[in-house]
Amino acid sequence: MKIKVCGMRDPENVQRLIQEVKPDWIGLIFYSQSSRYVSADFAESFPETGIPKVGVFVNETIEFVLSKVDEFNLSVIQLHGNESPEYVRELKLITGKKLWKVVSVGDSIDWETLRNYVGLVENFLFDTATPKHGGSGKRFNWQILESYPFEKGFLLSGGLDEGSASEILSLAEKMPQMVGVDLNSKFEDAPGLKNIEKLKSFKNKIRP
Repeated sequence: MKIKVCGMRDPENVQRLIQEVKPDWIGLIFYSQSSRYVSADFAESFPETGIPKVGVFVNETIEFVLSKVDEFNLSVIQLHGNESPEYVRELKLITGKKLWKVVSVGDSIDWETLRNYVGLVENFLFDTATPKHGGSGKRFNWQILESYPFEKGFLLSGGLDEGSASEILSLAEKMPQMVGVDLNSKFEDAPGLKNIEKLKSFKNKIRP
């Protein structure tokens, strides 16, 4: 079970995350309406991690995405808006980067709509639908995922906390397509500032 810690912004906090938690991915949010927004000046102070960085974008221009890929040396582009399959295809051709498509989950999921993305993205990421595009700390009904019809891998997000570990492992037993989890607001002391002890505790539970 892989772990992505998203919404990182503070250089010292990032350094501790790298040394003590060693997640599989570090997420940086480039959505200006987010309380965890990463401005351009952070690029110079961001520690060299050796850990793949995931850039989170919401309905941005391809030019903007490209600029952040270069500034922050992103390994993965996570699309958290209403980006069309045509947009995703063009971005993939231009960047050659791995792409993840976020699915904002309410009461149900239209699997047929997702089918158009299956051949374009490396993973889906299921998060709770919110006007702010993530970071709500709220959880959706995971039973919706039990009808997931694809072999494509996915990550689980939305209100995950230390107490979620056993349920996550149970879901993963039923669904081998689940490759990882995305951790954010429930592991914070303040927006963009992660509680390292909580993250270490969760990691020990999810990967004993």
